[in-house]
Amino acid sequence: MRIVLVPGVPALLPSYASIEDPVADLRAACHHAVAELGPRVRVLASSPLGERVARHLLGAAGAEESEADPTGALVVANGSAKRTVKAPGHLDERAEAFDDDLRRALVQPLPAGLAGIDVDLAAELWADVGAMPALAELLTPGTTAEVDYDDAPYGVQYWVIRWS
Repeated sequence: MRIVLVPGVPALLPSYASIEDPVADLRAACHHAVAELGPRVRVLASSPLGERVARHLLGAAGAEESEADPTGALVVANGSAKRTVKAPGHLDERAEAFDDDLRRALVQPLPAGLAGIDVDLAAELWADVGAMPALAELLTPGTTAEVDYDDAPYGVQYWVIRWS
Protein backbone atom coordinates (compact mmCIF):
# COMPACT_ATOMS: atom_id res chain seq x y z
CA MET A 1 0.00 0.00 0.00
CA ARG A 2 1.29 3.45 -0.89
CA ILE A 3 1.39 6.10 1.82
CA VAL A 4 1.55 9.88 1.39
CA LEU A 5 2.11 12.68 3.90
CA VAL A 6 0.82 16.18 3.16
CA PRO A 7 0.42 19.23 5.42
CA GLY A 8 -2.99 20.50 6.50
CA VAL A 9 -2.49 23.92 4.95
CA PRO A 10 -5.62 26.06 4.53
CA ALA A 11 -4.08 27.64 1.40
CA LEU A 12 -4.53 24.26 -0.34
CA LEU A 13 -8.32 24.64 -0.14
CA PRO A 14 -10.28 26.38 -2.93
CA SER A 15 -12.03 28.62 -0.39
CA TYR A 16 -8.65 30.22 0.38
CA ALA A 17 -7.70 30.82 -3.27
CA SER A 18 -6.20 34.14 -4.25
CA ILE A 19 -4.97 35.79 -7.44
CA GLU A 20 -1.40 34.71 -6.70
CA ASP A 21 -0.87 31.20 -5.33
CA PRO A 22 1.38 31.51 -2.26
CA VAL A 23 2.00 27.74 -2.14
CA ALA A 24 2.15 26.76 -5.81
CA ASP A 25 5.09 24.36 -5.39
CA LEU A 26 3.52 22.76 -2.33
CA ARG A 27 0.16 22.41 -4.09
CA ALA A 28 1.77 20.75 -7.13
CA ALA A 29 3.69 18.31 -4.93
CA CYS A 30 0.52 17.41 -2.98
CA HIS A 31 -1.53 16.77 -6.12
CA HIS A 32 1.24 14.70 -7.70
CA ALA A 33 1.70 12.54 -4.60
CA VAL A 34 -2.00 12.01 -3.83
CA ALA A 35 -2.68 10.98 -7.45
CA GLU A 36 -0.54 7.88 -6.83
CA LEU A 37 -2.66 6.57 -3.95
CA GLY A 38 -5.31 4.88 -6.06
CA PRO A 39 -9.11 5.03 -5.88
CA ARG A 40 -9.76 4.10 -2.21
CA VAL A 41 -7.73 5.95 0.39
CA ARG A 42 -7.62 5.74 4.16
CA VAL A 43 -7.28 9.22 5.70
CA LEU A 44 -5.25 9.80 8.86
CA ALA A 45 -5.75 13.35 10.13
CA SER A 46 -5.99 14.75 13.63
CA SER A 47 -8.01 17.90 12.93
CA PRO A 48 -11.10 18.97 11.00
CA LEU A 49 -8.88 21.18 8.82
CA GLY A 50 -6.64 18.22 8.01
CA GLU A 51 -9.70 16.17 7.07
CA ARG A 52 -10.94 18.97 4.78
CA VAL A 53 -7.56 19.22 3.05
CA ALA A 54 -7.48 15.43 2.61
CA ARG A 55 -11.00 15.32 1.13
CA HIS A 56 -10.16 18.15 -1.27
CA LEU A 57 -6.94 16.50 -2.47
CA LEU A 58 -8.65 13.12 -2.85
CA GLY A 59 -11.50 14.70 -4.83
CA ALA A 60 -9.04 16.42 -7.15
CA ALA A 61 -7.35 13.05 -7.72
CA GLY A 62 -10.64 11.27 -8.43
CA ALA A 63 -10.25 9.14 -5.30
CA GLU A 64 -12.51 8.62 -2.32
CA GLU A 65 -11.98 8.17 1.38
CA SER A 66 -12.39 4.53 2.34
CA GLU A 67 -11.51 2.33 5.30
CA ALA A 68 -12.57 -0.79 3.39
CA ASP A 69 -9.77 -2.32 1.32
CA PRO A 70 -7.79 0.92 0.86
CA THR A 71 -5.32 1.24 -2.01
CA GLY A 72 -3.37 3.90 -0.13
CA ALA A 73 -3.17 6.03 3.00
CA LEU A 74 -3.13 9.82 3.15
CA VAL A 75 -1.60 11.27 6.32
CA VAL A 76 -2.12 14.94 7.12
CA ALA A 77 0.47 16.46 9.46
CA ASN A 78 3.20 19.07 9.59
CA GLY A 79 6.19 20.20 11.60
CA SER A 80 6.53 23.22 13.82
CA ALA A 81 4.97 26.62 13.17
CA LYS A 82 7.56 28.56 15.15
CA ARG A 83 10.66 28.53 12.96
CA THR A 84 11.04 32.29 12.38
CA VAL A 85 10.03 35.57 14.00
CA LYS A 86 7.34 35.94 11.31
CA ALA A 87 5.96 32.42 11.85
CA PRO A 88 2.38 32.10 13.12
CA GLY A 89 3.70 31.09 16.54
CA HIS A 90 6.71 33.44 16.48
CA LEU A 91 10.25 32.10 16.93
CA ASP A 92 10.99 29.20 19.24
CA GLU A 93 14.62 28.11 19.09
CA ARG A 94 13.63 24.47 19.69
CA ALA A 95 11.60 24.32 16.46
CA GLU A 96 14.40 23.58 14.00
CA ALA A 97 15.83 20.69 16.06
CA PHE A 98 12.34 19.27 16.56
CA ASP A 99 11.70 19.38 12.81
CA ASP A 100 15.10 17.83 12.05
CA ASP A 101 14.33 14.89 14.35
CA LEU A 102 10.87 14.50 12.85
CA ARG A 103 12.27 14.67 9.30
CA ARG A 104 14.78 11.93 10.12
CA ALA A 105 12.02 9.71 11.56
CA LEU A 106 9.88 10.26 8.47
CA VAL A 107 12.55 9.75 5.83
CA GLN A 108 14.49 6.80 7.25
CA PRO A 109 11.68 5.77 8.35
CA LEU A 110 11.83 5.19 12.10
CA PRO A 111 8.40 4.01 13.28
CA ALA A 112 9.48 4.06 16.94
CA GLY A 113 10.58 7.68 16.55
CA LEU A 114 7.22 8.64 15.07
CA ALA A 115 5.28 6.76 17.72
CA GLY A 116 7.36 8.35 20.48
CA ILE A 117 7.08 12.00 19.47
CA ASP A 118 7.07 14.37 22.43
CA VAL A 119 3.46 15.52 22.06
CA ASP A 120 3.83 18.22 24.71
CA LEU A 121 6.77 19.79 22.85
CA ALA A 122 4.90 19.38 19.56
CA ALA A 123 1.95 21.28 21.02
CA GLU A 124 4.24 24.06 22.27
CA LEU A 125 5.75 24.33 18.77
CA TRP A 126 2.33 24.23 17.08
CA ALA A 127 3.24 21.05 15.20
CA ASP A 128 0.34 18.96 13.91
CA VAL A 129 1.60 15.46 14.70
CA GLY A 130 -1.57 13.76 15.94
CA ALA A 131 -1.58 11.32 13.00
CA MET A 132 2.06 10.25 13.45
CA PRO A 133 1.39 7.25 15.73
CA ALA A 134 -1.02 5.84 13.10
CA LEU A 135 1.59 6.51 10.40
CA ALA A 136 4.17 4.69 12.52
CA GLU A 137 1.96 1.59 12.44
CA LEU A 138 1.95 1.63 8.63
CA LEU A 139 5.67 2.13 8.05
CA THR A 140 8.37 -0.49 8.31
CA PRO A 141 12.15 0.04 8.31
CA GLY A 142 12.27 -1.41 4.76
CA THR A 143 9.84 1.20 3.43
CA THR A 144 11.40 3.68 0.99
CA ALA A 145 10.64 7.39 1.28
CA GLU A 146 10.51 9.86 -1.63
CA VAL A 147 10.53 13.49 -0.50
CA ASP A 148 8.63 15.71 -2.94
CA TYR A 149 8.58 18.84 -0.80
CA ASP A 150 10.58 19.92 2.26
CA ASP A 151 10.39 23.60 3.11
CA ALA A 152 9.24 26.03 5.78
CA PRO A 153 7.45 28.89 4.02
CA TYR A 154 6.12 31.44 6.46
CA GLY A 155 8.04 29.72 9.27
CA VAL A 156 5.97 26.50 9.18
CA GLN A 157 7.65 23.19 8.29
CA TYR A 158 5.80 21.30 5.55
CA TRP A 159 6.63 17.99 3.91
CA VAL A 160 5.15 16.01 1.08
CA ILE A 161 6.54 12.49 1.33
CA ARG A 162 5.59 9.28 -0.47
CA TRP A 163 6.39 5.81 0.87
CA SER A 164 6.21 2.51 -0.95
